[in-house]
Amino acid sequence: MSVARVTEITSASKASLEDAIRLGVERANETLDNIKSVWVQDINASVKDGKIDEWLVNMKVTFILKD
Repeated sequence: MSVARVTEITSASKASLEDAIRLGVERANETLDNIKSVWVQDINASVKDGKIDEWLVNMKVTFILKD
């Protein structure tokens, strides 16, 4: 029987929303094994001079614990 754990991370990117998600997953993958899914819980953006300056995402990462 598998047991999963969920951890919450925040990631940011000046390029795009998709890039912020990708960077967060890639970074989580460096320290977590067996990542199975990601839930983007919150999306925020910082604004500078009337334009989006940076995308921020809060994600819940689900991974399977080793036996």
